[in-house]
Amino acid sequence: MSLNAILVEDEANSREILRNYIAKYCPSINLLGEASSIKEALVLIENNHLDLVFLDVEMPFGNAFDLLDQLPDRTFETVFVTAYDHYAKDALNNHAAYYLTKPINIDELVNAVDYVEGVREKEASLEGEVLSTKSNGVEGKLTLPQQDGFQVLNIAEILYCKADDNYTEIYLLNKKILVSKTLKYFEDALTDYPFARVHKSFLVNVNEVVKYRKGKGGSVVMSNGKEVMVSASKKKDFLSYFN
Repeated sequence: MSLNAILVEDEANSREILRNYIAKYCPSINLLGEASSIKEALVLIENNHLDLVFLDVEMPFGNAFDLLDQLPDRTFETVFVTAYDHYAKDALNNHAAYYLTKPINIDELVNAVDYVEGVREKEASLEGEVLSTKSNGVEGKLTLPQQDGFQVLNIAEILYCKADDNYTEIYLLNKKILVSKTLKYFEDALTDYPFARVHKSFLVNVNEVVKYRKGKGGSVVMSNGKEVMVSASKKKDFLSYFN
């Protein structure tokens, strides 16, 4: 399958090397643009539907992790490209698909692209299989696909949803369900129900909130005892449910 990609690297020589390697050894990559800074990268990401970003770690006025922090709902895969191996743990924590060290090994580059192709093919096969409450015609229900059919959830029984990169963890009282959709997808699907986006990583059922603790953003305690931070930018919208 074809992968739409961009290259984010502040060094012109390194960009040229990677660009040439991609052109010669990775025919599935459709390189849509290049960026030498976080600012330029954000513009490319916002204006293109991307499958993959080749991302250098150290850049002027910030680093790769500063960029990713501004993209909580990203749907693309990330391949880190860096001269330093001590960023590997941070890359893993940011759900990097692959970690390449300079000088770039061509076989490793091809392996990275093959891995991302496999991930995107799997996601494409699942696309559209989660039926939202708006499209399935069943009031108050959410259907999630399974190998032998599908599971029907009562929306009222969902305590909260947590982002896990391109996946979402749905928490019920006694179990957790992992779904191959972004948190933004569920935020949109549940817009007609009392669910509040309180943080880049959390969407909570307001009816299951049992306590609010003050702070810059504060935090909420859910009915299962889980405490969830409220970001300062989301605080006003959340508190509007209780005015």
